[in-house]
Amino acid sequence: MAALARRAPGLRLLLRLSFPGAAGAGRRGVRALRRSPVRVLPSLAERAQKPPPPVAQVRPQKPNLAMEEQKEAAAAKLIYERAGPGDKRLSKVVTLAKSRAFREKHGKILLEGKRLILDALEAGAVPQTLFFSTQDHLKELPAAKLKGATLVRVKFEEIKTWSDVVAPQGVIGIFSRPDHSKMTYPEIQKKHALPLSLICDNVRDPGNLGTILRSAAGAGCKRVLLVKGCVDAWEPKVLRAGMGAHFRLPILSNLEWPVVPNYLLPDTCVHVADSSGSAEMPAEAEAPPGRASSHGWVSRPYNLKAPPAQMDWGSDSDGEEEEAACQLDVQHYYERWMDPPVAVVIGGETHGVSPAAMKLATSTGGRSLLIPVVPGLDSLNSAMAASILLFEGKRQLHRAAAGELLLKKSPGL
Repeated sequence: MAALARRAPGLRLLLRLSFPGAAGAGRRGVRALRRSPVRVLPSLAERAQKPPPPVAQVRPQKPNLAMEEQKEAAAAKLIYERAGPGDKRLSKVVTLAKSRAFREKHGKILLEGKRLILDALEAGAVPQTLFFSTQDHLKELPAAKLKGATLVRVKFEEIKTWSDVVAPQGVIGIFSRPDHSKMTYPEIQKKHALPLSLICDNVRDPGNLGTILRSAAGAGCKRVLLVKGCVDAWEPKVLRAGMGAHFRLPILSNLEWPVVPNYLLPDTCVHVADSSGSAEMPAEAEAPPGRASSHGWVSRPYNLKAPPAQMDWGSDSDGEEEEAACQLDVQHYYERWMDPPVAVVIGGETHGVSPAAMKLATSTGGRSLLIPVVPGLDSLNSAMAASILLFEGKRQLHRAAAGELLLKKSPGL
């Protein structure tokens, strides 16, 4: 029909007259229906009577610290260089940093792994050179704290060759040797710090010292003092065994015995660890075959209750009198000894507690804390003995604090 209407104008006019609404039923009609309805605005009088809508108050948003740190890191724009073929910097630096003489002379330490490097940066340690294998390792570290360091990208095979770890993480850092007085230790560590110090006497095994430092940080020690003769606290094996404890509490190294009291709290009572065996073990009993001390990794402090014939004090008569005057009262470690401030001396794996430590303990009114073991066993590992005494001291301190609190709540008891 539409085709006929186009061909015959008369027919088109007839259809328009017969069906008035048919002509507007095309696209125009559909488009008109889709239009928005007309909005009627109120008059001026109605606007004057109606109160204005309340203005929404926009609260100031608190700055997102995480976002700020990300912006700061992005703005740092770290620049690194690639190690070319035959570049010997990684091998040279790592070899030198593993030498104690080099570390002490040049003031450098070697840190390997993301977790250890992060702990060092958070504590304020100063990085000098950072070797990494991928950019992802670099992105995981705070860029703002790496601005002054030399960043070198090397192949993972190079790091794997010079790493002491079975499964290297692909990042090695050379840092300045930390100064305990300039470090920023975690606030949570300061909050849980106890009036308890630890003195390491001739501890030479790296694994033992690292474990001792980790236990000291876990127990909440105030500080750790390393007397000359101990293994270097910044040796790579000690750092790995410490699991970040180096950056959680002050560690003072290479101290002479005469200056040790200067680093203790006033009126500190010094006790020594004694894990020489069971208190009930007869003095005349023979040592079992295969003595543990012959293995070189367990401590055997002097048995203060043994007859003088069994104690190797030397042949000098003056020395014998001096050592006899330094004999301490022995008590079990679980008996009360934690009257703060207190310091505990842990002896080495081979020779145990030194005469100088005994002399210091005698001058402060200290005692020998015996950790009894089953008869027939020579002694405990020095790291195990330290952990037992540190956490026992913490338990006694908390128990005394709970007793004082109970007395305050119930004065009549």
